[in-house]
Amino acid sequence: MAEEVKVRREKIEQLRSEGIEPFAYSYDKEIDSAQLLAKYAALDKDQESEKEYSLAGRIVLRRGHGKAAFAHIQDEAGRIQIYVRLDNVGEKQFAVFEKTDMGDFIGVKGRIFKTKTGEVSVKVKELTLLTKAVHPLPEKWHGLQDTELRYRQRYVDLIVNRQVKEIFVLRSRVISGIRRFLEDKGFLEVETPILHVLQGGAAAKPFKTHHNALDMPLFLRIAPELYLKRLIVGGFEKVFELGRVFRNEGMSFKHNPEYTMLEIYQAYADYNDIMGLTEDLISTTVKKELGTTEVTFKGLKIDFKKPWKRITLKDALMQFAGINIDLGHDELVKLAKDRGVDDAGKMGHGKLINELYDRFVEQHLIQPTFITDYPIETSPLAKKKRNDPKLVERFEVIVAGMEMANAFSELNDPIDQKQRFEKQMELKKAGDEETESMDEDYVRALEYGMPPTGGLGIGIDRLIMLMTDSHSIREVLLFPHMRPVA
Repeated sequence: MAEEVKVRREKIEQLRSEGIEPFAYSYDKEIDSAQLLAKYAALDKDQESEKEYSLAGRIVLRRGHGKAAFAHIQDEAGRIQIYVRLDNVGEKQFAVFEKTDMGDFIGVKGRIFKTKTGEVSVKVKELTLLTKAVHPLPEKWHGLQDTELRYRQRYVDLIVNRQVKEIFVLRSRVISGIRRFLEDKGFLEVETPILHVLQGGAAAKPFKTHHNALDMPLFLRIAPELYLKRLIVGGFEKVFELGRVFRNEGMSFKHNPEYTMLEIYQAYADYNDIMGLTEDLISTTVKKELGTTEVTFKGLKIDFKKPWKRITLKDALMQFAGINIDLGHDELVKLAKDRGVDDAGKMGHGKLINELYDRFVEQHLIQPTFITDYPIETSPLAKKKRNDPKLVERFEVIVAGMEMANAFSELNDPIDQKQRFEKQMELKKAGDEETESMDEDYVRALEYGMPPTGGLGIGIDRLIMLMTDSHSIREVLLFPHMRPVA
């Protein structure tokens, strides 16, 4: 490898000594490879286009010696073959072509023809070196196979693994489609702070930083929830934000410390209304981008077609684990310990119920399912359930054993909210770092009056995982976090 880099550097010096700059400033590219291939697919083998076209791309394959050679160049749209002949380009340009290597960018201009094998190709008349690649591409064009190296060097991964690039093209289309869907329904996209004075918006451990000018600590946002609900107080009735959130927690196939969250808030709606919006948004998005509501994920057939199954957390625990959450706390702790939850005695009742659900239920939920009605202790920002004040009107969407969305009928009673925050502060003092902070300004906002509101958060990365059959969240993040190489 070091020897090849040395040879390429020597070529750079040779080119410069001949007055040729190997790192161009620009190039007038008028068409891409896919457009040319489509335009001339029906061209006869004995025909040649009347028009000359200029295009550019990276050399990814070449063959031939002597006075003529074939090569393939790759641009954003795909690959196309070029034919470079000494008689057509002249000695100077052909000499430049002979100094090119795999990975170099070139610009070419010429007419289109078909080879004897029927391949649409460019008969090059003019050739320009645009960028000399110093580092060679992976050997023999077999692709970058080392998974960790693929994530660390995503730029190479995108060059050599076409299917990886397609994942991120689809991701971009999905995000754009979600925006259009919500805007068509009257939602306004807004931007709220990423640096928060207080930890809040979700139960998670935050990243802490420091603002030097103000000499104060700040937190990277866990969720934009409390700011978005302030906007509902202020008179906006339908808002959403699509952006990064940050949680200083463990990493796994479905967790990254920063990820993309969609949060939506709608005035005069409750969690039943938001359920309808959620399944409509996701099923429409999947159908639009994939042409079907069905996907395959880890060999499982999953259908996002509406309506989705709805089941309470209580019924799900009984159905899938045979656990009755109406048991007294001591009985529930004993049952949990018998099933391997060794630290059950250290958990509050609501947190223990959630732990049992996470361990024994979630993995069984394959098709899109709404799990509803959670313990009040674990949901300090949600309204109490209308006929059971021990629970809140909350749902999670589970698909293929993964949580993909979380939603509430939002708590708009400032007195209740302040009491809930105070209970969270007691837990924080006891050492729980994932609890809400007391946000006095948010309580004050509620005191000015927030209409009945439904709120929703959707993890975009997990949705893309499901749509692309990607088994790790790192596959759908362009630059996932990695431990530095020693």
